[in-house]
Parts: sequence; structure tokens; C-alpha cells
Amino acid sequence: QVQLVESGGGLVQAGGSLRLSCAASGRTFTSYTTAWFRQAPGKEREFVAAITWIGGITNYADSVKGRFTISRDNAKNTLYLQMNSLKSEDTAVYYCAAERSYTIPRSMDAYTYWGQGTQVTVSS
Repeated sequence: QVQLVESGGGLVQAGGSLRLSCAASGRTFTSYTTAWFRQAPGKEREFVAAITWIGGITNYADSVKGRFTISRDNAKNTLYLQMNSLKSEDTAVYYCAAERSYTIPRSMDAYTYWGQGTQVTVSS
């Protein structure tokens, strides 16, 4: 079983930065892909970014490309999302997810393991 715990959310002004973390326990992620999704009020959960644990291949949603950076620390079994140049439309609950895969799925249905979410609020 995999447990994921997000942290690092908060309130930030537009143009500011935040770094989210997702600590994983239960097993190592050698053959996993891990991802960040977000869900704004009244909207469906959407893909933000993903990274393969082996090789570090990344994929980003167009809306965050160039502003967000996904990374992982293999030794700490932790996933990160560095968010720069934040906009009000980035306000959402951010979730980390994991799936045993060598590909980079963008659909939430492809991920089995989820964290509880962390709130990010960007004030304009």
C-alpha cells in the first residue's frame, strides 16, 4: 500500500511562488509515475504535471508550462512542485498521485494512489 501526504500549500499573492511537497511511504517508487493534479471549486480535477521516477521524464499541462517545475528526490521518496509566477486561476486544491507505470498518464483515472490534498490560494 502507498501513502501520500502533501504539504506546502497556503496563501500567496499573484506573481509569488510556492513549493508543494508530497511525501510517500509504503514502498519505493522505482517503477512508478507520480503526478500533481488540481481541483478548483466547481470544476473537475485536472492534470498539472507528472514525472517518471526512473529517468525523470516530465510532462506538463499547457496552462503551467514554463511556470511550474515537477521534481523528485529518490532518496527521500518525495515529490515536489515548484510553482512560480502564480496567477489567481492557479487557486485550487492540489493533489499528488502515483501509479505503477513507465508512461506518463494525464488522466486521473489512471492513478490508483492519492494524497489528501493541500489548498493553494492566489490573491490578485
